Amino acid sequence: MTDGEAETRTLVLLRHAKAEQPGSGSDVDRRLTARGHADAAAAGAWLAGQGLLPDVVICSAARRTRQTWHDVALGMTGVPPEGGPAGTAPVVRYAAAAYEAHPGDLLDLVRMVEPEAHTVLLVAHNPGISLLSALLDPEGADREGLRTTGLVVHRAAAPWAELTPGDTPVVDRHTARG
Repeated sequence: MTDGEAETRTLVLLRHAKAEQPGSGSDVDRRLTARGHADAAAAGAWLAGQGLLPDVVICSAARRTRQTWHDVALGMTGVPPEGGPAGTAPVVRYAAAAYEAHPGDLLDLVRMVEPEAHTVLLVAHNPGISLLSALLDPEGADREGLRTTGLVVHRAAAPWAELTPGDTPVVDRHTARG
């Protein structure tokens, strides 16, 4: 690995998987649908297949994002033929501040990640997660925004604490469907 590669960081943004329609209960307590569970597991398999196993996971504290992360983690276990080895367990932070967050607030959460982490997965909600992608790479972001279980991979040369708008290009994207 060269010095340049050692300093490269990868930020994976994931919109939560398909959730139940809003009902009489609290929005924060909405659960994933059966399709959402399958799609989240497919997202994990895709991440493992791409070698994008996170060192740190920042996850909204809402039920549907926590369930999404759980199923992504199961999908990363590498059950053939879908993916590779799960690797070491990431540090997982459930962040109430990621629920209904503005893109700048989500960026602040990423900026607090320890510098030795190479890959960070942020699991959150629209519109904030899509707007964060557009903030990081205005030209490369999807104009339609992330669909449920949509992943966008950004590459950063700067340390997490120094991420700035427009400086973290999109290098890959995927919408997982199980």
